[in-house]
Amino acid sequence: MNALIAWPGFAGLLGATEIPDWYLKLPAVNAGLNALAGLMLIVGLVLVKRRQVDWHRRIMVAAFFVSVIFLACYLVYHAGLSHYTGSHGKAFGGVGAIRYVYFAILISHVLLAVAVPVLAIITLRRGFKADWVGHRKIAKITFPIWLYVSITGVVIYFMLYHL
Repeated sequence: MNALIAWPGFAGLLGATEIPDWYLKLPAVNAGLNALAGLMLIVGLVLVKRRQVDWHRRIMVAAFFVSVIFLACYLVYHAGLSHYTGSHGKAFGGVGAIRYVYFAILISHVLLAVAVPVLAIITLRRGFKADWVGHRKIAKITFPIWLYVSITGVVIYFMLYHL
């Protein structure tokens, strides 16, 4: 079933735009994927601390693929947002101090999110090459940034859609 939504400005030009229900669920799906990636990162850390290296490797590779799926869904959502509404993003509706908090989280999230794919690939590559010294060194940088981006992705979703 499709939701029929008339977007201000856009609807007047082309008439009501039909937006598929699956598309409207993408922000929640993206938040879920971010949460899952964050949980997997924490589990991966626990596993390596317990010296369960094989399971650590598996969960970290899975976390990477969850993040890749997130990125694909995120890009589909923003392409659809532009297509269906003519907008490039969802505006934050909060006012006052919460607005500053939101933008501080958003800006730090976006800036660090750009680094995550590069850091994650370098970290995984060093792990696969059994370069344990290099892997540990970069993982100490990658892990907190990737976890921060995963957690703040969920926070941003709740602030945008539920505040």
